[in-house]
Formats: sequence, structure tokens, C-alpha cells
Amino acid sequence: VQLQASGGGLVQAGGSLRLSCAASGRTFNRYAVGWFRQAPGKEREFAAAISSSGSSTAYADSVKGRFTISRDNAKNTVYLQMNSLKPEDTAVYYCAAEYAGSSSSVAYTLIYEYDYWGQGTQVTVSS
Repeated sequence: VQLQASGGGLVQAGGSLRLSCAASGRTFNRYAVGWFRQAPGKEREFAAAISSSGSSTAYADSVKGRFTISRDNAKNTVYLQMNSLKPEDTAVYYCAAEYAGSSSSVAYTLIYEYDYWGQGTQVTVSS
């Protein structure tokens, strides 16, 4: 599966952005998807994940209550709605996918659990 992340940009603190992760292929509903982010000089970290079935989600404590992950399998797309953005959310955001079967309820949160990665989209939050 090939992934294309988009939707990043420059926004003021308190603002919102919606990231999209579009996937190629007809079996996207069999893949769990995660969003990770990497700030300058820092390691890549987990932000949010959704199971292939869409029944389970997971969030990092730093984004819980502000970010929402969702998926539209008919459009082969996973979204990350980011509200109440903070300057510390500034990073390159990457989406990743892992084959899990269509009925899986596992939302993977670890980088090494994902085999497929998109190219990243920059999110910059100004104070």
C-alpha cells in the first residue's frame, strides 16, 4: 500500500487543521493506520491510531481530547482532525499503515509495528 499525507500548513495557536492520509489499493480496509509526528531535533513519536475495522482508536496523552482520528474506507482515507493546536504540536506528521485484516480491532501505537509509511506533511503552529 502507498500512502500520501496532506493537509498540513501554518496555523495560529488555538486553530485547527485536518490532515488526510490517502492510500492506494483496494484492500485499505484491511490496514490499521497510525499518525506519528517528528519535531526538529526530536525522535518520531506516536500521535493517534485507528484499527482496520475503525472500531478502536488510540491517542497519545499529549493530544487526547484535541485530536480525532477517523477513516473513510470507501475513500481509502484516514483523517486526523486537530483542534486547539499548540506551538508544541509543530512537527512533520507522518501516516503509517500495517496489514491487520478487515475485522481487526487493534490500534497499533508503536513505530516498529508499521511497515508502510507516507512522506509526511508539515504542521506549524505559531504562538
